[in-house]
Amino acid sequence: MSSTTAPALPAVPASPLPLRPEVEALGVSGIQQVWELGFERDDTIGLWVGEGDLPTPDFICEAAIASLRAGNTYYTHKRGIPALRRALADYHARLLGIGADVERISVTSSGMTALALIFQAILRPGEEVILVSPIWPNAVAAVSIAGGRPVEVPLDPRSDGGFALDLDRLAAAIGPKTRALFIASPGNPTGWLMEAEQQQAVLDLARQHGLWIIADEVYHRFTYDRPLAPSFASLAEPEDALICVHSFSKAWAMTGWRLGWLLHPPSMGETFGKLIEYSTSGGQHFLQEGAVAAIREGEPFVAELVERCRQSGEIAFQALSGLPRVTIARPQAAFYSFFAVEGMDDSLAFAKELLRRTGVGLAPGSAFGAGGEGRLRLCFASSPARVAEAMQRLRPALG
Repeated sequence: MSSTTAPALPAVPASPLPLRPEVEALGVSGIQQVWELGFERDDTIGLWVGEGDLPTPDFICEAAIASLRAGNTYYTHKRGIPALRRALADYHARLLGIGADVERISVTSSGMTALALIFQAILRPGEEVILVSPIWPNAVAAVSIAGGRPVEVPLDPRSDGGFALDLDRLAAAIGPKTRALFIASPGNPTGWLMEAEQQQAVLDLARQHGLWIIADEVYHRFTYDRPLAPSFASLAEPEDALICVHSFSKAWAMTGWRLGWLLHPPSMGETFGKLIEYSTSGGQHFLQEGAVAAIREGEPFVAELVERCRQSGEIAFQALSGLPRVTIARPQAAFYSFFAVEGMDDSLAFAKELLRRTGVGLAPGSAFGAGGEGRLRLCFASSPARVAEAMQRLRPALG
């Protein structure tokens, strides 16, 4: 009687199979490392991440709740419900004076998702994106994950603690593989603001070289010497290679809602519709009804929040500007102070030690790329009283 032997099964690998190099190379953000350390104590004042201490206003929440109760829990329009896209087109027309047709608007599941979709759309493997830095680390990572190569052009520190962009250095960084320029203004972490004259020069440069401009304008409402930050959208033609990234997180205290939007050339609408379909398949209808309320009814709240941040930023500036080791600029835009500390050569270790000693959580400057080391980022989007308490704790440790 013959017998058969079962074929040998392949050996189980001792460890998971390799991932894409771009993914394996991703590190843990220094911001996250300090943030997680802060969970270990109850008295922490966390000024490390980009959000304040106000919950989303009731009028926004109630609009979302009413929509939820009305049964708007099904799949919906991939690029955003019509009411929200219309409200956003009107918003840009009202604030920037541009004719932003709804075909230029695509709603995304967070501003971070918007960045990922952009780089999926425009980058081929190995192409370069020039980013003005110090910069939010997620933007750099989004380029790498998409198979691109981030190239950082650092801002020049000014004697007053602020920053300036050297346009000649930016132009010199453009090479044969450059695909896009990424500029965040107002900037995170620096609070740097690009004036309209420089925006026009960058727009001319991008047109000359056939480059995309990715303009992160998430903080465009947070300005303290003018009503609104300059926008590339005010200068560009509708079909210029310009994409502006926006978010509901900051100006309407909606960080946990994870809603953003893009202002893009009309011809890109179908492209972003397909990318959204194959990523999130679109956002939640009921949350978008809350966003409609934010856009249509939220101007008084935005004004109050910006004024609150102005007061808190001034408290931080007055408390730290007199310390001999600290170089800090009076806030001009966004809601961050990115200040230098003399003698600090490892900002991550320093931020961790500062948290242990004072209970105040700040973000290490090294997390923000070129030019960030030697600095700390302080988010002053919290109440004046909370920021004042944090300053009382910090001053002895930084003095």
